[in-house]
Amino acid sequence: MTVIENMGKKAKDASRVLATAGAIKNKALNAVADALIDNTDKIVKANDIDLENGKAAGLTPSLLDRLKLGSDRIKSMAEGVRKVALINDPVGTVVSGYTTDNGMEITKVKVPLGVIGIIYEARPNVTADAAALCLKAGNAVILRGGKEAINSNKAIAEIMRTAVESAGLPIDSIQLIEDTSRQSSVELMNLSDYLDVLIPRGGAGLIRAVVEQAKVPVIETGVGNCHVYVDESADIQMAADIIYNAKTSRPSVCNAIETILVHKNIAEKALPAIKKELDKKNVEIRGCDRTREILGDSVTPATDDDYETEFLDYILACKVVDSIDGAIAHIAKYSSGHSECIVTKDYNSANKFTSSVDSAAVYVNASTRFTDGGEFGLGAEIGISTQKLHARGPMGVNELTSTKFIIKGSGQVRN
Repeated sequence: MTVIENMGKKAKDASRVLATAGAIKNKALNAVADALIDNTDKIVKANDIDLENGKAAGLTPSLLDRLKLGSDRIKSMAEGVRKVALINDPVGTVVSGYTTDNGMEITKVKVPLGVIGIIYEARPNVTADAAALCLKAGNAVILRGGKEAINSNKAIAEIMRTAVESAGLPIDSIQLIEDTSRQSSVELMNLSDYLDVLIPRGGAGLIRAVVEQAKVPVIETGVGNCHVYVDESADIQMAADIIYNAKTSRPSVCNAIETILVHKNIAEKALPAIKKELDKKNVEIRGCDRTREILGDSVTPATDDDYETEFLDYILACKVVDSIDGAIAHIAKYSSGHSECIVTKDYNSANKFTSSVDSAAVYVNASTRFTDGGEFGLGAEIGISTQKLHARGPMGVNELTSTKFIIKGSGQVRN
């Protein structure tokens, strides 16, 4: 039995305990939150090593931002774990119930998925968020982070494992694969004897590799090629403020926008106001011919590749469209199905946009940066699902459960 197979066996054993753990899970989560705060210095020291290694390896500023853990982010991680503890436990919740003609009582109840594997990249906060959500939903978890954050992940996982055990749950409820070679990812993808579901969280290449290679069921979390459409009736300052926030508040995350679409009838007034805001952060604009006519040569000509790209940086593609239908068609062609926004004063335009745009989160007059489990009241999140089977959008505790039927009879037999 390999190391990872042994981890799978331990996780399966732990999952049977977690399935009926009840209130002990909250005790464990609060112990985890306390332990993260108490061990802030330990986590920061481990993270400093990762940051130094990342700089030496030539990681971009946006990736280094994803990797960095200061005391504020660790405090936020702990608060996220506490919020998960406060969420109603979904396990055992009755989804539906009825009595059949022959007198059998049938109820459909929520149950844990079992053992969840998560493969993710350079965001060590995912270690805490994912483990907390899995634990609350009664699942054991096997984590496989990227090499960029290995020291941070090891420190966080060790702290969480010790805290969980101190609360009375199996230490192997949470496990971290410390081998960051490609082989460990492949082996986890093939761990069908023990793993019930696999969730990739990261860039397009990682997600595609997991979806194509895994032998266990995969919940696909999405790349964030997100859009804001400025309708002809939009409040221009509102549009500029939303775009500035959605692009620059944290450009390295998946709910940041990558393209803006502006109706031709408002473009001459709206684009200069939008650019004025974006210039505060020196955002590079890559625009269509009409955008460049309005804003001048400081705008780089946009290509189809630009409209397809998740920049994760201070770069924004821009296109002037003839109509709301043109905006919807552009989004249908280029969107990753994550988050889209319309800025408008027109009720009919808002309804048309929300009905026609097929993404996990569709906004009217609000920044796409709100697509987040915490902002949606889910506590933390394990990822943003852009698929349509099982879960879609921010995945919280409820999305980490399945269902089963419980049938109570009085001796019925089938003819």
